[in-house]
Amino acid sequence: MTLQEVAAAVGVSAKTVSNAFSRPDQLSAALRERILATARRLGYPGPNPLAAGLRRGRVGAIGVAYDNGLSYAFDDPVAVALLAGVAAAAEPAGSGLLLVPGSSDPARRLAAVSDAVVDGLVVSSVGDDDPLLAAAIARGLPLVVVDQPRPDRLAALGAPTTPWVGVDDRAAAAAVAGHLLDLGHRRLAVVSFGMHQDPITPGLVDERAQAAATYAVTRDRLAGYRDTARRAGLDWAAVPVFHGGDSTPAVGEAGADAVLATDPRPTALLCLSDRLAEGALRAAARLGLRVPGDLSVAGFDDATTAAGLGLTTVRQPTREKGRAAGQALLDLLAGRPGPPPAALPAGLVVRTSTGPPA
Repeated sequence: MTLQEVAAAVGVSAKTVSNAFSRPDQLSAALRERILATARRLGYPGPNPLAAGLRRGRVGAIGVAYDNGLSYAFDDPVAVALLAGVAAAAEPAGSGLLLVPGSSDPARRLAAVSDAVVDGLVVSSVGDDDPLLAAAIARGLPLVVVDQPRPDRLAALGAPTTPWVGVDDRAAAAAVAGHLLDLGHRRLAVVSFGMHQDPITPGLVDERAQAAATYAVTRDRLAGYRDTARRAGLDWAAVPVFHGGDSTPAVGEAGADAVLATDPRPTALLCLSDRLAEGALRAAARLGLRVPGDLSVAGFDDATTAAGLGLTTVRQPTREKGRAAGQALLDLLAGRPGPPPAALPAGLVVRTSTGPPA
C-alpha cells in the first residue's frame, strides 16, 4: 500500500495525504480524519520515516560508534556514563542515539559504520589502526572522537579539524603510580587491556609491546606508570605487566593471578580500569590476601562501582566527556565550528584499597 493509492481512494492529491501525516495544520480536521481513516482501512501505516529523513537531509539521530560488542554499552558502567552524557546533549536538540558496536568480523565492522543512518558520529575509544574510524572519516559525516585516537593521529588520517574530547591519561596514570610509591611500594605490577586491534594471547608483555600498543589510552597510561617508576629509581623491565583482551572483571582476575605468581610477589597492582581492579580484588580475596594489608590495588575511571569497593582510582569526568562530545557534534550539524581538542580534568581519588606495604 502506498501513499498514492490512499490519495486515489480519498480523491485528493498525494501531497494532501502527506500533509495529513506530517503537517496537519495545512488541512481541515475533517479532511485529515477522513484521510487517516481511509489509510487505516487500507492498511497504510504512513510515510516511511527513513525516506522522509533522507529527503530532509536529516534523520534525527546521532551515531555512537565504539570498539566493543553491543552488550558492552549496557554492562560497563563507564560506557553507560558516556552514553548518558551524549544523550544529555542530544535530547534537548530532539536527536536520538543509534549505537554502532564493534565486531570481530571486519566486514560487519565496516558495514556498521558505512550503513548507519545517522546525521553524525561520535567515535569512542578505537585503536589507531581501526578501519572503523577510516570508514567514518570516508563517509564525510560530522565526526567527533572521544579519548582515542589522539588529535595527532586524526590529523595523520586526514581529519585534522575533527573535535576530540578526553583526558591527559599519562599525567593521571603518573599520579596514581606516584601515590603508591609515596606509600612505600617498590614491587609494582600492572594489569592492562586493549593493546592491539587484533587480540594477542593474554599474558605478560615487555616494554616493546607496551610502546607498540595501537590504543593510545593504553600506551599513555602505561607510559605514565613507567615515567613515575623510573623517576623513583625502579627498573621498569622488572615490573610484570599483564595484557588481557578487554576491560572486564574476568580479565582483571586472570591478570592479577598472573602477576601475583611472579617472584618476588608484587605489593601493589596498578589496573588500567576499575573493572580490571574489581577482578583483581576478587583474586586477592580468593588467594587470602588482605587489601591493603598484603596488597594495594588501584584502578582508573572512578566508575559508579568504585566507591562501594573502596577503590583508590583516577576520577575522570566520563559523563561530561559524553556531553561535550554530543554538544560538539550538534555544533557541527548546525554549521558551527567544532571546539579545539579539549583535555578535561582528571584526578586521584584515594580510598581504602591502598596503603603502605606490609
